[in-house]
Amino acid sequence: MNAPFSLTRRQFLVRSLSTGAGLTLALYLPGCGREPEADTGTAGPGQAGARVAPEAEFEPNAFVRILPDDRVEVVIKHLEMGQGTFTGLATLVAEELDADWSQIVPVPAPADPERYNNLNWGKLQGTGGSTAIANAYTQMRQAGATARHMLVQAAVAEWGVPASEIRVSKGELSHPDSGRTARFGELAAAAAAQPVPEEVLLKEPGEFTLIGTFLPRLDNAAKLDGSAVYTQDIQLPGMRVAVVAHPPRFGARVKAYDAAAAKQVKGVTEVVGIPTGVAVLADNTWSAIKGREALKVEWDESAAFRMSSREILDDYRGRAQGPAAVARSEGDAAAALERASTRLTAAMHMPYLAHAAMEPLNCVMQLTEDGCEIWNGEQFQTVDQQNVAQVLGLEPGQVKINMLYAGGSFGRRANPHSDYLVETAHIVKSASGKAPVKLVWTREDDMLGGYYRPFYYHELEAGLDGEGMPVAWRHRIVGQSIMTGTVMEGGMVRDGVDATSVEGAANLPYAIPNLEVDLVTTELPVTVQWWRSVGSTHTAFAVETFIDRLARAAGRDPVDYRRGLLKDHPRHLGVLELAAQKAGWGRPLPEGRARGVAVHESFNSYVAEVAEVSIGDNGRINVERVVIAVDCGVAVNPDNIRAQMEGGMAFGLAAALMSEITLEDGQVVQSNFDGYEVLGIDRMPVVEVHIVPSTEPPTGVGEPATPVIAPAVANALSVLTGQDFDRLPLQLAV
Repeated sequence: MNAPFSLTRRQFLVRSLSTGAGLTLALYLPGCGREPEADTGTAGPGQAGARVAPEAEFEPNAFVRILPDDRVEVVIKHLEMGQGTFTGLATLVAEELDADWSQIVPVPAPADPERYNNLNWGKLQGTGGSTAIANAYTQMRQAGATARHMLVQAAVAEWGVPASEIRVSKGELSHPDSGRTARFGELAAAAAAQPVPEEVLLKEPGEFTLIGTFLPRLDNAAKLDGSAVYTQDIQLPGMRVAVVAHPPRFGARVKAYDAAAAKQVKGVTEVVGIPTGVAVLADNTWSAIKGREALKVEWDESAAFRMSSREILDDYRGRAQGPAAVARSEGDAAAALERASTRLTAAMHMPYLAHAAMEPLNCVMQLTEDGCEIWNGEQFQTVDQQNVAQVLGLEPGQVKINMLYAGGSFGRRANPHSDYLVETAHIVKSASGKAPVKLVWTREDDMLGGYYRPFYYHELEAGLDGEGMPVAWRHRIVGQSIMTGTVMEGGMVRDGVDATSVEGAANLPYAIPNLEVDLVTTELPVTVQWWRSVGSTHTAFAVETFIDRLARAAGRDPVDYRRGLLKDHPRHLGVLELAAQKAGWGRPLPEGRARGVAVHESFNSYVAEVAEVSIGDNGRINVERVVIAVDCGVAVNPDNIRAQMEGGMAFGLAAALMSEITLEDGQVVQSNFDGYEVLGIDRMPVVEVHIVPSTEPPTGVGEPATPVIAPAVANALSVLTGQDFDRLPLQLAV
């Protein structure tokens, strides 16, 4: 066992429901509030958010409930959007509880930043940045270990035997000498009456029986049989479905509208103007869409944005020659460049990108006597509570949120401005009947006027010494800030540098003595937001393709070149070596095929990918095989890690090969998957995932595979063609 956690630091409080209701645990962490009173009441799953704590209390985080029927409910504070959160977090509780996997039931937590905050973000509940497992690893294990301890003490009291002689395994307590056994549910009520332990012991990694093994995902069955509930499944009495006519260009506004024709459409009940456009409400989605088609809107485009992607690129090239904010400066890059034996430069650009999740945006909202209630694939509870409350004139605590499954997000549902939730609030507020409203954005709505990964332009320059090793590195990035104007600006934007714009570049791991990374932040009305793996989506491509160019200029093998520059970064080096070994780096390939490599750290996880690439007779880029090595600390669920590596790589491969949002005269050109291509199964390569064994605390896996694949493919293409690749999606020279 590890050293015990003292309850003077991590205080636990257990409170029973009624005697027959089982055992509910609430876990208090330092810094989350004040000391709890002894009689703070019940905070079980789905109930914690309803409780208003006295001013002088710590607020609890309730995670475990053991029911008399032997089920173990695990309250999950993070959104399940396909990344395996329900399974991963439940594994941590089940491990320390020694529960049987079949008795584990995940339960979504209510919105409550005091109890269910993301520990990496302070008092803010939300899912993102690949933090779900990373922030809850110890927290959830403590909850499970505490429950186990109290069950054992209940057995001690009932059986009159020493605790050291009691075994716990697969949801059952036993005393071998007396032959007595009891399931968790049988002891739940008695356990609830036990005092809170002064200390809890957590297992050593060698004692794990569930962590590190294959466990079936807890959300699979419901998703397969259709019983899983998404926002689109919500139907409330009297509910209206709303769609919104949005401006055709960023910066345009409604000048006037005529709702007469829209109201003639069968099923349309109301048309209302809101700050973001004109909303059509109807009995069903089809009628709402047909009503919107009949709606006549006159737009004021006097302040509308009208630049094209080409014009933005030209503008950014000019801005790159002006002043910039310094993100990192070491040595004297300018002087070292002057002294260098060889100098290389590159200029690259990456387009706007859409999130394009399978489930389009939607939200259900209903005004209540106490405030409002929301049903949503909820990713950003605390921010959404605040923003919706502001629109409706409520306190954030009056906004109750029911977290449902989300059919993907890739960051889109964690909008800092709560765009589609705020829009729903305006519709509910404006609609005369105050009926519950389901807002539906079609895919075209989101692709034509949603939020995008920003367009970026990069300029790089490096100087090599006589041995071909880099002695100077300058990297300038031009693009819009994601954080400016959001509640995160104060913490994420310093001295003019948005940390998300330069991550992956400012923390360059390569040993280069003279280094400068800076940023030019632009202001455009095009709405931008983080996208899967955030800043690394563009910086990894720039850095890793440029490193390959340096290796070629030095006449060195790219793996060996990186190996020499990463000697002080063992985890980067570890995944690089493993990926190269498993890919057979250096062994001959069939004619017409080449390998490329890239290595990158994001969200404290380290990933290297080796891509084998060929070019078809039609000029199509074929990625034949990808070998991935990942170091994410303790592998809580290896099967899920492999799935996330595969999915993240495929997501990034789409951006490498085909996905692109372009603007013409200020309007988005693409509107659906026919124009915004994503990776089809016919383009999916053979994928191998190898996990570095580790006892380090676990880190995220949802995003780190995404940024690595584009440079790996580009580097392979450079071997095949001799070309340098300066843009995404990749394009072969004609």
